[in-house]
Parts: sequence; structure tokens; C-alpha cells
Amino acid sequence: MLTTIDTAYTDTRADDLAWALGREPLPALAVLDLEMAGATVQLRLLGASHQVLLEDGRISCSETVACLPGSSTPLPLGVAERIGDWDYEFAARVETLSRQAFAGRAQELLALVADHPRGLAGTFPGDPHAFTALFAQRAGHQVQWRTWHAYPQEGRLVVTRTRVGAVRRTAARTGREHPATPVS
Repeated sequence: MLTTIDTAYTDTRADDLAWALGREPLPALAVLDLEMAGATVQLRLLGASHQVLLEDGRISCSETVACLPGSSTPLPLGVAERIGDWDYEFAARVETLSRQAFAGRAQELLALVADHPRGLAGTFPGDPHAFTALFAQRAGHQVQWRTWHAYPQEGRLVVTRTRVGAVRRTAARTGREHPATPVS
């Protein structure tokens, strides 16, 4: 789903992005609700970037990557956390591109996400390449999502990848891994 966000672009620099886990839902400008094999995923576009809410009835997870006033947690390169019976893994990177390469990459990503049933993208006024895009999928016992935050004025694209899934435990007698209660 592609939408035009009718608001000022409030996170205008890649370095302004912060990461937070466990925040309450923030006001969203566009939302996509998904059911993924027993898990509910809500992709949310904020005026200041994105929020993803994940719930399976027992456990919930909220990830926010946005310009967060008063936040002291900058965007990390990687995070691994335990949330109840889930493992949460987050990774981020920043791509710096020439103006021409940036325009091509922006068009490619918007085309990828815009028409996909599990994709949500929003463009911001003032520059056709200013956008935030999210895409979610289910892979086995994991829910995964990727996001792209475009800063055409800097030629920078912030890319994130998140995986949330059942904790893997080692069986005491056999030494083999087996899944804990799966997120299904």
C-alpha cells in the first residue's frame, strides 16, 4: 500500500533517528494490519518514521524507529533482546548514495513495497524520494520486517531488519535444539 503523507517531514536527518523497544502506540498517519499465522502485526507510519506492533495473544512487542523527543537511545547497529518466550533481533545500516543512485533505489523500493499485500509505504511532500517503507513476512516460527527511511537531501537511506521468534532451547538429554512454544 502506497500513501502520500499529508504532514511535514519531521525527521529530516538520518542521524535524528532513535530506536525504542516497548513504547506505547504513537499517533500514526497510516496503518496496515496483518494476520500472520496467529500473530497480529501492525505496521505504522509516523510523521517521524515508523512503529511496528506485534502480538500473539500472550506476548506483545513494540518497535519504534523515529525522531523521538527526549530519547537518549540513538539508532543502534544491532540489538538482541529476550521478550518473554521470544528472541528479538534488530539490525540497522545507513547507505550513502549519489543523487542518481538514490533516485533509482527509491523508485525500486517504492515499487517493491507499494503493491505488496504486506507492504506499507508513505511519501512525504516536497521530494518524491522522501519516504518511509515497511514490509513484513512470516518465516517459520519468526515474524520479520524490514524498513527503509529515505533522506534524499542527504543522499542517505536507513535500512533496518527485525526478526522476532520463539526462543530456541537446548534439550538437556539429547543436546538437540527444539523450539519453545512457537509463535504460530
